[in-house]
Amino acid sequence: MKKLKVLDLFSGIGGFSLGLERTGGFETVAFCEIEPFPRKVLAKHWPEVPCYDDVRTLTAERLAADGIGPIDLICGGYPCQPFSTAGRRMGDKDDRHLWPEVHRLLDELRPSWFIGENVAGHISMGLDQVLSDLEASQYTARTFVIPACAADAPHRRDRVWIVANANGSQRWPLGCPCNGLAQRPHGLSQRQESAGRFERGCQNAANATGQRQQGQGESFER
Repeated sequence: MKKLKVLDLFSGIGGFSLGLERTGGFETVAFCEIEPFPRKVLAKHWPEVPCYDDVRTLTAERLAADGIGPIDLICGGYPCQPFSTAGRRMGDKDDRHLWPEVHRLLDELRPSWFIGENVAGHISMGLDQVLSDLEASQYTARTFVIPACAADAPHRRDRVWIVANANGSQRWPLGCPCNGLAQRPHGLSQRQESAGRFERGCQNAANATGQRQQGQGESFER
């Protein structure tokens, strides 16, 4: 089976790539991480994979010059500080607002797939613009709220996930929750549909957390 080539942005210590590669269907061909310590971790576990240091200077031309490409999938948890309820929520006025750089690379590289992750505060700040940008760039997106307790962690910790396909021309991967979604009702925009799904996802996550609390008699972090 041909593996999909992955560009892993805001890589940290490689969680996205580790998960993707464990499926057997993906191969990371480049990282981008600015912090020194995570870069050392990546170099230890992926010694043959180049790691760029700044998403703002990473371009399709630079990747091509280094013999990297074409890219099938871009993934990354772009910085959450502009949207997090734990911070000042400055949105696009925050100098850590780097979604535009992700969007630029999607336009330059035109991968078939994009997977993004961010905090739950992104739902009420910035997500609408992200979905609008994806739609303008001819990506069809599906959005999810997945709490940590869904993976048996002892706390809630909601996270927003975005899975997008270029031009909506390919089938969603086998096993992806997107396969079970009904077609968008006529006249409902991608952003409206996503907002409704987020509301349902939040309620489902709240119900799941409540059930776990009742069953285990523990206090859960919010």
